Amino acid sequence: MEMFLLILASCLWVGVHFGIAGTVARARIVARVGELPFTIGYSLLSVLAIILLVQAWGAAPYVGLWVTPDWLRWLLALLMLPAFILFVASVATPNPTVVGGKLTTPEPRGIQRITRHPMLWSFALWGLVHLIAKGSLGGVFFFGAFLVTALVGMPSIDRKVAARNPEMWARLGPVTSILPFGAILSGRNRLALAEVPVFVWAAGAVAWLVFLIAHPWLFGYPAVPL
Repeated sequence: MEMFLLILASCLWVGVHFGIAGTVARARIVARVGELPFTIGYSLLSVLAIILLVQAWGAAPYVGLWVTPDWLRWLLALLMLPAFILFVASVATPNPTVVGGKLTTPEPRGIQRITRHPMLWSFALWGLVHLIAKGSLGGVFFFGAFLVTALVGMPSIDRKVAARNPEMWARLGPVTSILPFGAILSGRNRLALAEVPVFVWAAGAVAWLVFLIAHPWLFGYPAVPL
């Protein structure tokens, strides 16, 4: 029963994001109630969905699907470093793909040269790393829900940005990419790591190290073999 509730909660979380946001349903609801009431209602529904998802995850029984070898757990822990750096970059520097975000320079700079969705890639990496590391049925649904939301959300956000702000998209879309380093490898942009503030690298690394060390106390089990 608990596993079934986790599956339902996962579907609710994904459904809230892709069954309402960016769909005809959203446009109809906004036309009926207005933008602000919709935003408030949607935000409350999202909070409720994630609360239910976390509670269902905590109550679900452990059903193992595979055993993650120790060497892979170390590799997965290392993969969380760029996830932290991407997240810090997404909140510490201008991010035109977040709600209300703007392109504040004539062309994309810094982390935007690497990917125009640093925040969603941080969530996607987090979900993928923990799904693999956990190796359980519950982990597939819990972490998989965040992974799917992040990956599918990227092209969805691109469509919204292109529709709502064509001028900004004309400067952003052609020279950036969803896939990290995609625009750089295709010759549409260049790598300029110096444009990413030192604070982003330092804060991301410190946050990664803190969570790595504190993982047993925060979540009840070590991130890497001891």
